[in-house]
Amino acid sequence: MRFSIVDRGDENSKRVADTLKKKCFSIGWQYDDEHCEIIFSVGGDGTLLRAIHTYIDKLDEIQFVAIHTGNLGFFTDYTQDEVDHLVYDLKHNKPVVEEFNLLQMDLPQVNETLYALNEVRIESLAKTLVLDISIDDEFFESSQGSGICVSTQSGSTAVNRALKGAVVDPGLKVLQLCEIMPISHKNHHSLKNPYIMNDNRKISVRGDTLAYAHVCYDHLERDLKSISEIIIHSSTKKVRFARYRTYSYLTRLKNLY
Repeated sequence: MRFSIVDRGDENSKRVADTLKKKCFSIGWQYDDEHCEIIFSVGGDGTLLRAIHTYIDKLDEIQFVAIHTGNLGFFTDYTQDEVDHLVYDLKHNKPVVEEFNLLQMDLPQVNETLYALNEVRIESLAKTLVLDISIDDEFFESSQGSGICVSTQSGSTAVNRALKGAVVDPGLKVLQLCEIMPISHKNHHSLKNPYIMNDNRKISVRGDTLAYAHVCYDHLERDLKSISEIIIHSSTKKVRFARYRTYSYLTRLKNLY
């Protein structure tokens, strides 16, 4: 089996990554950055997101296994003290592969496509955004405030949760739309509540104020100058996690809060 490792960069994560590499060598695995089949993420959820985006064009060829060395590891199956346990599982167990569709954001005016595992946020702290939102080409609402967040099931525990969005049980293929600091007064009202929809929906966001906003997708961002329309939908591109042992979603959730 060919593998590669992405670590968080701190001394502890580097040490754990080095130990893991040596133990993988001992069971006959080969280290190969270019043609890897398994990517080990050593750090936290941020490290995993970085690994996914590093290999975004090779996702159909690889699977991810995450080792937790930080303060939050919602996607991780092993802690830094369980490297021996992990290597035993690698040698003796066949993984269950869990797939997650990425969120796709199309910027038609510049012919650019961006992807996210957790969420896409369109936001501005300096200027009120007026965003016309359509769902499947039907006008839904005009949102006024600091922006909007569209999250996947896996991203429901990330920024979406901080916005008082719903935490979504695994296996449910949905998208969730939340407003960020919405403005409401006698001349303007929006839903304000989180809206959970089937993941086959297409969300269109239009507005001249997009030019003042940034789009944040997972840990990345870009400005939206010259952009007046964004289309957000579930992608056919998938992230695959190799689960070598059962780890309850409820346990992950309880560890989070």
